[in-house]
Amino acid sequence: MRKNLSRNKRQSRTDSKGLHPRNKHKRGYDFPLLVKSYPPLAPHVKPNAHGNLSILFADPKAVKALNAALLKTYYHTTDWDIPDGALCPPIPGRVDYIHYVAELLGIDEPSKDQTKDGPTISMLDIGTGASGIYPILACQTYHWHCVGSDINSQSLDNVATIINNNPSLKERFSVRLQTDKNQFFKGIIKPGDIFDISVCNPPFHASPEEARKGSQQKLNNLARHRGVDDAAGKVNIASPALNFGGQEAELWCKGGERMFLKKLIKESRDYSSQCRWFSSLVSKIDNVKPAKQWLRKLGASDIREIEMAQGNKITRVLAWTYR
Repeated sequence: MRKNLSRNKRQSRTDSKGLHPRNKHKRGYDFPLLVKSYPPLAPHVKPNAHGNLSILFADPKAVKALNAALLKTYYHTTDWDIPDGALCPPIPGRVDYIHYVAELLGIDEPSKDQTKDGPTISMLDIGTGASGIYPILACQTYHWHCVGSDINSQSLDNVATIINNNPSLKERFSVRLQTDKNQFFKGIIKPGDIFDISVCNPPFHASPEEARKGSQQKLNNLARHRGVDDAAGKVNIASPALNFGGQEAELWCKGGERMFLKKLIKESRDYSSQCRWFSSLVSKIDNVKPAKQWLRKLGASDIREIEMAQGNKITRVLAWTYR
């Protein structure tokens, strides 16, 4: 393995264009460094069709190992793990969201001195999942104080284990169970709480079937990228949901992303005195315009649409405030 990790292949630069200037992954993955830091990644690293070191991104074990390596190497987080079937988030895209909302809040680039705290910032993550990825990245990059909420108690148990395994997270990251699946902030934001920003990664799909089709399309795209298409231009994998992960609340909800955003926006108005900025990822561009219309009707004083580019993919962050 070490023989294959030669210096002329130290960087894999695919799909790295357009990441935030502060993003540590904008030049691609340094696989030799990652393997040195996290040896369990080694069996998954091989030259791709272009001769660059990479992993098979359709393999859930490979993606999980890559995430664990990235979190250990760059974000001082050890023993990160998620249950089988849970959504496995792409670290470069997730930390991009954190960098963009940091700019929104007027936060300077994080200090290289890990012992030096910046401004005290509080962040709420709606639907933190089993990975707790947004609070972990915010805590370890900017030293923010974070609360992660979810309707799945097993997901929160997993996040609690990650927190307990990392002393640097214990004083900065806590979790709260949402007992009402129809609420976002109620029952989570408590009297006296003040948050600077809320973040959210909504379920994109309106049904399990739509989610399965989306996962299959991802697999097909990955196959084409690696040059391993079958004769029909598709890759046949029995259970795409298992390869990318994601459970019901993570992948789909009744009404899909648009209805989710509408409910999130409506409830945010009731907590405008306890949260300075609200934000959410918006996967489908057709949902941006109606979301802005709902916000204007509710009296939002400032609405921002932030584009995040990751290779050829464009994702949007919609942020708003009532102050």
